[in-house]
Amino acid sequence: MIILPAIDIKDGCCVRLFKGDFNTVEKVAENHLETARGFEAAGASWIHMVDLDGAKEGRPVNTKIYADIAEKTNLKVELGGGIRSLETIREYLDMGITRVILGSVALKDPGLVSSAAEKFGSEKIVVGIDAVNGMVATEGWLESSDVHYIDLAKKMNEVGVKYFIFTDISKDGTLSGVNREQLKDLADAMGSRANIVASGGVHTMADIIACKEMGLYGTICGKSIYKGTLDLSEAIKYAEV
Repeated sequence: MIILPAIDIKDGCCVRLFKGDFNTVEKVAENHLETARGFEAAGASWIHMVDLDGAKEGRPVNTKIYADIAEKTNLKVELGGGIRSLETIREYLDMGITRVILGSVALKDPGLVSSAAEKFGSEKIVVGIDAVNGMVATEGWLESSDVHYIDLAKKMNEVGVKYFIFTDISKDGTLSGVNREQLKDLADAMGSRANIVASGGVHTMADIIACKEMGLYGTICGKSIYKGTLDLSEAIKYAEV
């Protein structure tokens, strides 16, 4: 299992939100590049990044920051937020981003996701499924739907998607532990057809252990690293064994 330390960007700053609420922005680090290099020093090979401004506006906003990390570290960058076109995907991949995350468009424009997986390869595309009470939320978590998260995952898998990030929004940024029940249900439903990354609520090593025992592909860690409840290097060593 891989561990993906996270940096969310808003107004050019490294921040975290509480349950996806833009009114709860908390600055967690001074410099994106120093933070990323710290993750690298701890043994990370990946970094998970979200353009919060982009998610809200539906277009790329803090582009230079992601290009900076891709160019000036050895980290593989997984990036989401405001990616709504094949052109944007190509631009990000050309600047060295390893994988792009498609969120809202998976629900609103599944044809785009299918085209992206076909054009750029399934290794380059991740579908981010964010849910409240099991129902998918979109547009930077500002809109809800009547689509169940497992149904969306199955639909995306059918059009060629192999990588999924599942976030229980009610857990995100809360340090209350991952939603083990929903993650297990998703893992059981998808089986070997999909690589599932857990996101939201990671607090301590107990969450890392639980995710690994479920056979998940990866776990994203954000606030737990910044608040010191999880030692990143310890998590990476355990996960990679």
